[in-house]
Formats: sequence, structure tokens, C-alpha cells
Amino acid sequence: MSRPITLFTGQWADLPFEEVARLAGEWGYDGLEIACWGDHLDPWKVVNDDAYLTKKLAILAKNNLEVYAISNHLTGQAVCDDPIDERHQGIVSAQVWGNGEPEGVRQRAAEEMKMTARAAARLGAKTVTGFTGSAIWKCVAMFPPASDAMIERGYQDFADRWNPIIDVFEEVGVKFALEVHPSEIAYDYWTTKRTLEAIGHREGFGLNFDPSHFIWQDLDPTAFLYDFAEKIYHVHVKESVKQLDGRNSRLGSHLPWGDPRRGWDFVTAGHGDVPWEKIFRMLNHIGYEGPTSVEWEDAGMDRLVGGPEALALVRQLAAITPPAAPFDAAFATK
Repeated sequence: MSRPITLFTGQWADLPFEEVARLAGEWGYDGLEIACWGDHLDPWKVVNDDAYLTKKLAILAKNNLEVYAISNHLTGQAVCDDPIDERHQGIVSAQVWGNGEPEGVRQRAAEEMKMTARAAARLGAKTVTGFTGSAIWKCVAMFPPASDAMIERGYQDFADRWNPIIDVFEEVGVKFALEVHPSEIAYDYWTTKRTLEAIGHREGFGLNFDPSHFIWQDLDPTAFLYDFAEKIYHVHVKESVKQLDGRNSRLGSHLPWGDPRRGWDFVTAGHGDVPWEKIFRMLNHIGYEGPTSVEWEDAGMDRLVGGPEALALVRQLAAITPPAAPFDAAFATK
């Protein structure tokens, strides 16, 4: 089964877009999942500036790359988050931050997500990956106790804020793929079900499958793929490893990435606990034909090593394809 292998540029946004495209092309990637930060992509300019769009497409063509998806995780985070604070000022643009008044930040973030849908359409990308934020992630510890009504208001807040955004996605023929992830409205199996229900299972809203966030929660990524098959709009190839030794906590202990005292960490694909072969066999089974996008995150390995190494892993996994005929057909006597 042929699926394009792409590189997510989010962790490379300190480099010029042209340099990242050159590296990805030389390594042999099929395309990019372009991040809407750094100088990689400005959705407002893609929509409003023909020369800007032409230049981006020329860089891709020069390096024999396609754009299959774009990402606006950072801005999407601010749409629903409560509180909005200095952390958000550090990740959103000055335009979205404005004067920092929380509701204003949320509204401007929502407008940029609408613009991101339009930008994807102009680029010819079918999917925008990203985050939604959450008004109730702050309640995850359930103490002080959060009432059922408070949790329900959180899902309603998500639906109220994202339905108008998804209206634009559906209008321009682009899908939004939420990365199920801690701090989002959907962060595990059951919150994903509730999130999809809250938005009425709309066609324009689906999932970016990233198993690295399931491993440390002890969730089965292949079961997730099977149960949510129709909503898998994009796939990240990203790895995590558990380091639970009786001292280390799943919650990370406010320790930085790469600290051996963490209960889990991100590593280059192929170096952790993600069951990649089972996942790729399940992708075959559910008929997923979209991008498999390498998201490199590893505090212990240089990305110039990790980027091509992860690509080699995915090429190997992509070679696992169903046979032309069932293996037991050879047992038939007629």
C-alpha cells in the first residue's frame, strides 16, 4: 500500500524553510507537513499574497516535494484553553496575542484557524493537523472535585468554538485532524469518543493519530486505529519510551525532556516502545492511504541523524503489504 512519507517541519522551524526542504529532499522524503510558524508558512500570506504562495510552491518543486498537510498546532491550542497565560504568549504570533486579554486571544486564534483552512486549500493540501486546546484539561486531576456540569460545559465550549471553524474547513474542502494529546479536549480513548460526539461526528473534523502519546498512558494504539478507522485523517510517526522504575512518574515531575528522572520521554522512531509493525499492519487493514509523517523529537539524538533514520524505518514498514491472495488459497485442491 503506497502512502507518502513526509517530514513534519515543526521541530525544524528554527531553520529556514528552504533549508529544511533541501534536507528532506536529499534524504528522500516524498513531501512535507508544513508548520505555520518560523518562516515555514504564514497562512494569512498564503491566502492574500500570490507571490508568497508561488515562492513556497517553487521551493517544494525544486526539492521534489509535495505538501500533503499543514500544521497549526500552536495557534489551535489557544482556541479553547483556559487559562490563557504567558505560555501562550510564547507560542502564538504577536497578531494572535494582541494585548493578551484571554477571550481576545481565543477569538483571534479561531480566525487564524479558519485562515489556515483556506491556506491549505490554496496549497492543494487536504488536511490541517493541530490542537484544539481545552477549557477542562486543568481538571484532569479531578481535585478540587469537578462536577459533571463543569466537564459538560468544557465539551460544549469546545463545540461552540470549533463548529464555526469547521464550517470553513468543510466549505473549502479541507479536513482538520486533531492530535489526541495531553492538554487537548481529547487526550485518550474515551475523551476522543466524547469529543467526536460533542461535535456531531462532523466530516470536517477527524484525528491525527500519534501513538507516542498513547504509550505512556498504557493505551493500545492498534485498538484505537481499529475503532476510529473512519476518523483517521493523518498519521504521525513519533516515538516515546517508558522509564518507570519505581521513582519516575508518568506525570513527568516538571522535569525537562531528556532527563532520566522522567517516567517517559520522546525518542527517535524505532528507539522506544511503540509497536510500529502492528500499527502499520493495522493501517493496511483499515485502508489508510494518507501520509505517514515523521515527527522527530529526541533530546538525546541529533535531528540530522534522527530525520533520515526515521525515514528508513518507515520505508521498511511500508514494505509490509497484504499478499495478492490469501496464503491458505494454496491449500485448495481445486
